[in-house]
Amino acid sequence: MHVVGTAGHVDHGKSTLIAALTGIHPDRLKEERTREMTIDLGFAWMELPGGEMVGIVDVPGHRDFIENMLAGVGGIDAALFVIAADEGVMPQTREHLAILDILQVPGGVIVLTKTDLVDDPEWLDLVESEARQAVQGTILSDAPLVRVSAKTGAGLDRLVSIMGETLARHPQRPDLGRARLPVDRVFSMPGFGTVVTGTLTDGKFHLGDELEILPAGVRGRVRGLQTHNRKEDTALPGSRTAINLGGVDLDQVQRGNVVAQPGKYRTSQRLDVYFRLLPDAASPLKHNQEIKMFLWTAETVGRVRLLGAEELLPGQAGWLQIELRDPVVALRGDRYILRRPSPGETLGGGEVVNPNPAVRHKRFSAEVLQQLEAFRRGSPDEVLLQALFVSGPLPIREAVSRARLEADQARLALAELVETGQILMLEKGDPSTGSDVLVITKEQWNILSESTLSLLAGYHKSYPLRRGIPREELKSRLKLGPRLFNALLKHGVEAGLFVERGTSVALPGYEIRLNPQQEAQRRALLARFQQAPYSPPSLKECETEVGEELTNALIDTGQLVQVSLEVVFRKEDYDRLAADVRAHFSQEPALTVAQFRDRYQTSRRYALAFLEHLDAIGITQRDGDLRRLRK
Repeated sequence: MHVVGTAGHVDHGKSTLIAALTGIHPDRLKEERTREMTIDLGFAWMELPGGEMVGIVDVPGHRDFIENMLAGVGGIDAALFVIAADEGVMPQTREHLAILDILQVPGGVIVLTKTDLVDDPEWLDLVESEARQAVQGTILSDAPLVRVSAKTGAGLDRLVSIMGETLARHPQRPDLGRARLPVDRVFSMPGFGTVVTGTLTDGKFHLGDELEILPAGVRGRVRGLQTHNRKEDTALPGSRTAINLGGVDLDQVQRGNVVAQPGKYRTSQRLDVYFRLLPDAASPLKHNQEIKMFLWTAETVGRVRLLGAEELLPGQAGWLQIELRDPVVALRGDRYILRRPSPGETLGGGEVVNPNPAVRHKRFSAEVLQQLEAFRRGSPDEVLLQALFVSGPLPIREAVSRARLEADQARLALAELVETGQILMLEKGDPSTGSDVLVITKEQWNILSESTLSLLAGYHKSYPLRRGIPREELKSRLKLGPRLFNALLKHGVEAGLFVERGTSVALPGYEIRLNPQQEAQRRALLARFQQAPYSPPSLKECETEVGEELTNALIDTGQLVQVSLEVVFRKEDYDRLAADVRAHFSQEPALTVAQFRDRYQTSRRYALAFLEHLDAIGITQRDGDLRRLRK
């Protein structure tokens, strides 16, 4: 799933455009409708021609509400950069563009709106040229441009088509197994309680999941989920998600909080960051300057410690250690914005490099600056982890090779990742960098094991009379090679996630349970076996009487024993026959088919099937027309 956000100057038609595209007017506040101006974030959704549902975040364009805008654009996959045809590029157009560029929004479309108000084609060409010039050198420099009119509908179909093409070029957000939802809206619904919304990142939430509200650490559970106004059992990464919070009061959560899986994240009030000051900033950034920081939907004040410099001039970049008043949830690589509190001005931004530095750095330490540069490029363990995540499970030596790490770096990184549980060894063996042992990231293991458990649960539901899914069928459904599949099973069985039953795989504790009708059929069939224990119904007759599924269930649970393609015996009758044959050999050196047939008053078909079965399982061996006990 993807999320698209608007950006652009006030009154350039962002909300009207969204209403025309989706049929949903994003201005939900009474004051917004009265003033005909977006004040807070608005939300809508639409279906693209390819069938993908896309969430849309509409942001205010007025400079007085720029901080509300920042709460909405942190989680978008593409921007609709709106410029009114009758006005062209305006001050907030440029500020919004700078913000999109700092956040490195993956894609976007430049939308020339209100074209119905302009009769002069040359004027439209001039505005389009101005827009192209404005985006040069930014993340939108190669973005397509579409002329539209929300009033007449002109260009809307083309815009929707281009939106689909733009989003298709950007992959879905990966499931890293550590769900977090930065909260952008909180409200209460009668009969439901507290509801939060946001863009879900890094993982999935399921109904009933335990959750944690950070930074306060309030615990609750997922009482309900909605995506695009539809109830869901599972919310996927990248989706606009509403969570009905069980056990959480309205006053315990607010915009800027993060809803996360318990224990997956920790908060921080000190961050190491790479920062770029905008070229048109009014003044240099100085050491110990007060700032406002915007990270996802969170907003807090703090002070910057300049590292390696006394000040940064407009257009320059450098290292900062930011100390915040309030704790935030951050990960390496998260993008952020800094603003001057008063007078209000967007200063610039960049990326979080270390979300949890242990100490205040010495400002002019060359060693510190070198470490930060290394962090920005990626620490060895992060590089190795990323190589595995991109490639999937690999032998250790191949993962190290793909990461292009030096031997000592790789050895330390591997040891760290295995010790902290971020990498799992799927096979036993030497954990050195030259080993052929198969390894997998913890996140990928979670995804793979969850898929396996889901398949097993579905199979048990569809085939309640089977002890489990055949191994080969499970391997085929998971689309895994033999080595990875065998390693998955072995590791999963050792971890107690699933069990192997002969050639089948099942959930722990799963047993075949017959309903009353099936139980009656079972009793009637076994009664027939009791009446003729040594000339029982054939396999085909069993299947005709009670069905193939119940017949197989009786074989799987050991109540019937199949000795050939046609012949089955009741378990107690089979055991008696086997014991009698052993007793015969204690008195006699050989046994013929005719002797077996006559002794049990059965036919040659049953006698031959049983004795060939004993040959196959190693109890007897054939010697011409005789059977002898295998030594």
